[in-house]
Amino acid sequence: MKRAQQKFNLLSAPVRGAVWMIIASTMLGTINVLVRHISADLHPFEIAFFRNFGQFVFMLPWLFVSGLAVMKTKRIGAHIRRSLFGMAAMLTWFSALSLLPVAKVTALGFTAPLFATIGAALILREKVRVRRWSATLIGFVGALIILRPGINTIGSSELVALGGAALIAFALLSNKSLARTEQPNAMVLWMGFFMSIFSLPPAIYVWQWPVGETWAWLVALGAVATIAHLAINRAFIASDASYVMPFGFVQLPAVAVMAFFMFGEVSDVLTWVGAAIIFASGIYIARRESAIAKTGETIVIMPQPAVQAVGRSDKTN
Repeated sequence: MKRAQQKFNLLSAPVRGAVWMIIASTMLGTINVLVRHISADLHPFEIAFFRNFGQFVFMLPWLFVSGLAVMKTKRIGAHIRRSLFGMAAMLTWFSALSLLPVAKVTALGFTAPLFATIGAALILREKVRVRRWSATLIGFVGALIILRPGINTIGSSELVALGGAALIAFALLSNKSLARTEQPNAMVLWMGFFMSIFSLPPAIYVWQWPVGETWAWLVALGAVATIAHLAINRAFIASDASYVMPFGFVQLPAVAVMAFFMFGEVSDVLTWVGAAIIFASGIYIARRESAIAKTGETIVIMPQPAVQAVGRSDKTN
């Protein structure tokens, strides 16, 4: 294991970043599929609690090895705020996954960077110029291709998915300043801790004890979520956001393959076309952000609840 790690570290930074991003994207897709599968037995709110608690538990060995000092922070309020947004996003997102085909929800999730651009302009008062607004508009055209209003009726389930993507964006915007001062692994642990607490009350409201193999699926969900967070952090530390973000599109084919074998779901061509347009607009926004950034760090906006990744830019345009 140590020898393999040494060989991996000898690879160029862009290659390491790409590998970590492919791993992260595959894990993110796996989370969606696992949630859909478990939702046949448990309410999405309860799944969210177990997912958060699992992430917290799986990070405890790192805390034991590193010591409590790594958790020291002067920004506990920022961690709480970020976790509240993350919990709202997760409850909404998991509900959408229980109602719609997994690939469709995943594709709509790529709109999170677009919502984040709007939030950055309206809430953070960041300067967003014409080219980024144009990319954002094109991205929402991609969402319309997936939803096909006028041909298909846009139901409450689709609106839940879009609402989840918007909440993801708010959660990630709240991460923007937090990542400048906090240790990435500590952020994952704090998030698991607070989101476990915040997601427990809604879980209790619909609580039923898991039985049989459902426990195994819940443990797998916690493990996969932890791996996804750690891989994303390392991807954006290894290389620039504008380089590694395109590999995030691996999430959609990974989900499509798993959903086909597990649920018999087949994605239509327009879902793929719309997802590609949305993702391309997100990549353009990331490249613009990278091109105009001068110094500092930022959170790279990824289309998945409670995902945090340390990038290398600070200002957005």
